Amino acid sequence: MKSPVETVVLAANQAFYDAFASADSEAMARLWAREHVVACIHPGWIALHGRDAVIGSWRAILGSPEPPTVHASDAAAVIIGEAAFVTCIEHIGAAELATTNVFALEQGEWRMVHHHAGQMSTERPRPRTPVRPLN
Repeated sequence: MKSPVETVVLAANQAFYDAFASADSEAMARLWAREHVVACIHPGWIALHGRDAVIGSWRAILGSPEPPTVHASDAAAVIIGEAAFVTCIEHIGAAELATTNVFALEQGEWRMVHHHAGQMSTERPRPRTPVRPLN
C-alpha cells in the first residue's frame, strides 16, 4: 500500500508525463522547481544545469513540429524527507528508456529538480534471489 506522500509524488510524476504527452510547455515549466537548482539529461544529450537551460530544452522538444509520443509505466516512488525520486520506464515510440525523476518539496508542492532518461537493454533481467544477511 502506498503512503499518502508516495501517492502525491506519483501524481506529480504523472503530471510531468501528461505535460510531455500533450506538448504543453507551460504546464511543463510549472512542474519544475524555482527555488532549487535543477538539472536534466535527455537521452543522448549532455547534462543541462539551471532552470533556463532545462525549460528551454523542454520548450524546444515540445515545440517541435512532431513532438515525441510518450507515456510511462512501472512508476515507483521513494521518499527521503523533503526529497523523492521516481523510477519508471518511458515509452517513446518503440523505444523504452530507464528513467529517474527527482522531486523536492517546494512551498508545499512536489516540484521536479532532475530528470534523466536513457537507453536500457531490450532484454529484461530475471528477478534475483534475495541476498541473505551476513550475520
